[in-house]
Amino acid sequence: MSALLLTRLDVAGLMGPADYLSAVETAFRLSKHGKALSPPPMHIPGLDGGFHAKGAALLNERQVVALKLNGNFPGNSRLQLPTIQGVVLLCDARNGMLLAIIDSIEITLQRTAAASALAAKYLARADASALAVCGCGAQSRAQAIALAAVCGFHRGAAWDADYRKAEVFSAEMSKVLGIPFEPLPDLRSATRGADVIVTCTTAQMPFLTEADVSPGAFIAAVGADNPDKSEIAPSLMARAKVVVDNLDQCLEMGDLHHAIAAGVMTAAAVHGDLGDIVTGRIPGRAGSKEVFLFDSTGTAIQDVASAVRVYEKAVAAGIGTPFAFAAP
Repeated sequence: MSALLLTRLDVAGLMGPADYLSAVETAFRLSKHGKALSPPPMHIPGLDGGFHAKGAALLNERQVVALKLNGNFPGNSRLQLPTIQGVVLLCDARNGMLLAIIDSIEITLQRTAAASALAAKYLARADASALAVCGCGAQSRAQAIALAAVCGFHRGAAWDADYRKAEVFSAEMSKVLGIPFEPLPDLRSATRGADVIVTCTTAQMPFLTEADVSPGAFIAAVGADNPDKSEIAPSLMARAKVVVDNLDQCLEMGDLHHAIAAGVMTAAAVHGDLGDIVTGRIPGRAGSKEVFLFDSTGTAIQDVASAVRVYEKAVAAGIGTPFAFAAP
């Protein structure tokens, strides 16, 4: 049987935000029933960057395993190469057969955004109407689109350390989302009136503080995906009800990791993980003034659930390049 090679261009048109949201919600639900399993991620150093390996099994009716290897090389722009490049290997969990080799970048963008949207679906206020985006790169675009699919935003604001990026981002999102989107040079003026805030930066020092956030806000903290990155002030972490994607992972990276190191939080203070929320094991929002924060470090169960849906849609649509990998 042939395996399938799927490039980023192949992947990009196969699924929309609703498809990724469904896949990611399924993964977090299955994680509470022992049917979405993943070991800790592995970090592999490189010469001028490094690699991040994550693997998971999805053991529902699909029975698949995926391994994602992403390389992050900040100096690649000098070589006219992407900073992040990666691949997903998708295998049949019943017999080990390779099903597909898939470019990982689109899947990573979309499954990350889908997790924020899933958290917002359960934790943002039902009347949320204003979005603030902090950091205006590719992930921010995916985040804004995914969040808008679950929240009825009437307006948006964008902030970036490079104001020109906020201008370009706002012009694009105004067209894509069909709502007024304003670039703002001051962080607080972007976030203070927002019902939903998403942080997607490469910051290594926290920049979002208690004073920047209104009562009742939902925050998706996305950028701190390794131990050196930090976006959220520890005091804000301590004030908010914190929901994590994976507790063990967030104890090693993400903004929870920094809040604990600062001595203002413990693991016991975490409200729960996203699987707890979507299965109803732990209650979500109880009042309009609660500040909820989703600490998103990115999990392998999101990758495997998204990759198998991409593969199935590609097979059905006849997209991709089949190749013989193993001898019969």
